[in-house]
Amino acid sequence: MDFEIKRRTLLKASGAAAVTLAMPGILRAATPTVKVGVLEPLTGALAYNGTQSAAGAKFAVEKINAMGGIKSLGGAKIELAVVDAQSKPEIAAAGVDTLAQQEVCAFTGSSSSALGLASTQAAAKYNLAQVVSIGTAETIVSRGLANVFRFTPGINKCTSVALGNLQKLNEAAGHAVKTAAIVHEDGPFGSGMAKILATELPKQGIEIVETISHPTPQRDFSNIALRIKASKADILIPSNYLNEYTLMAKAIQQQRVALKAIYSILGGAASNIKFVRENNAIAQYVMDCNHWYDPTKDESKALAKSVADAKLDLTYDIMVSYASIQLIADALERAASTDRQKMIEALAASTFDKSIMPYGPTKFVNGDNTSSQPVNTQVRGENIELVFPKEYATAEAVFPIPASK
Repeated sequence: MDFEIKRRTLLKASGAAAVTLAMPGILRAATPTVKVGVLEPLTGALAYNGTQSAAGAKFAVEKINAMGGIKSLGGAKIELAVVDAQSKPEIAAAGVDTLAQQEVCAFTGSSSSALGLASTQAAAKYNLAQVVSIGTAETIVSRGLANVFRFTPGINKCTSVALGNLQKLNEAAGHAVKTAAIVHEDGPFGSGMAKILATELPKQGIEIVETISHPTPQRDFSNIALRIKASKADILIPSNYLNEYTLMAKAIQQQRVALKAIYSILGGAASNIKFVRENNAIAQYVMDCNHWYDPTKDESKALAKSVADAKLDLTYDIMVSYASIQLIADALERAASTDRQKMIEALAASTFDKSIMPYGPTKFVNGDNTSSQPVNTQVRGENIELVFPKEYATAEAVFPIPASK
């Protein structure tokens, strides 16, 4: 990814060149650099998410370099090596070969569990650390790969937190929700979520009346919407990617499906401002349990401004990728080396507590960051508000959907 060269930088460079010409015996030492990889789907079905994630990494690098780079490496500036995973697991695996050839010390990625499963396995043969930014399937961290560091919560934690908050909401509403329909993508993360829900929802007194899986991409949700309507479910619990979620929501509206709540778990659009902006009426009161930053932190606010100035959407993809680069930079600082094994050791011992995410100090257990946590969001008007946990909340949750809606 190319970084903009400011006019003042050019002037400084010109000035330095003049000095060199005048004094040929004195050469200015080049600023050292360290390469960090970004493996994301910049094309294909997940291109929006991957492009957003790559932008998040770029914002983080700009911030770190502006603050003096990696001080333990003589102020080395981070240089990103960005590779397109093309939304295909086999291309993600091949992309790791490219990153290794470019001699990155570690890399982050890659927007989905399927891509992450392929890339982490490929990276193991190079002893190359991957900080998994988004990849919730538990298989990612259950294979015993020492090079894998999942920074964000997996499907087990996300589903557990989501169910706990749903129970609180439903109890406060006098158990208004009694039946549920589940719609999920048929990959590792969606299938894992559905399996957990099948066991846990009945314990809350919520009967599952329909479970529907679909591939990615899925172009038509008309029949799925009709099945949800026929089930007479009180609540819809979806888990899929941005395009599929959007098409599903539109189909539900077109088929006039009456629901008391749409409560997403890792919903690809449910906490995405693009979905809210382009489908505002459909999006109202949709809830999600997903990745999100701590909006109270100064660095979070600065990132939000940078994203707005760049005329990009502020999505969790940007947030998580930004934080993953922060984590890698901290490991570089402590390792004082770009050696791959030393980077793995530094990440494994990480207690990093200065990321923009609402996490405690990083603690990796078998490659899983046990201090990570998801949050609950809800669409209100043109905004995405945080409703759980309370210490980060920007609004009170509305549950169920008001009757007028």
